[in-house]
Amino acid sequence: MSDGQLQDVFKSFCAFGAGSKDAAPVMDNSKWGKMFRDLKLYDKKFTSTDTDIIFNRPEVKSKTDRKINFAQFKKALELCAEKKYGSKDDVQKLIEKICAGKGPGTSGATKASKAGGVDRLTDSSKYTGSHKERFDESGKGKGLDGRKDFDAKAAEGYVGGYKGKDTYDKK
Repeated sequence: MSDGQLQDVFKSFCAFGAGSKDAAPVMDNSKWGKMFRDLKLYDKKFTSTDTDIIFNRPEVKSKTDRKINFAQFKKALELCAEKKYGSKDDVQKLIEKICAGKGPGTSGATKASKAGGVDRLTDSSKYTGSHKERFDESGKGKGLDGRKDFDAKAAEGYVGGYKGKDTYDKK
């Protein structure tokens, strides 16, 4: 595996979630862990705790740094290979698995809603009560006519059950 392929994978995970693809190729701890999760490199012997510890080791980066560059990334991979396979010489196995994998994935992200759920909510034949009065027989909305009660008595200012219309002034 070439160094270029590994660097491409490194850059793709660095750019994941960043605003632009032109961002500096440095990786933080969350993207470091995401790479191992997405490429399914964890097992019972090698866990996310191990990658967190390796990322923060002084051989990889200083305490004040929050992100690693490509050279530090390669050093961290050597330490990961030692933990996962028992020897730093097996780093090539780990690099091959990383390069064989795809870039960052978005599993578990929110998907766009399907039309079926929206159709059910906008089907006016299933509406009850006063809501069904807002639509005509074809399902098209009536607009303002469907939302307001244009009763003659309501326009005159009287309540529905009032029987003494026009009797107040006659007294």
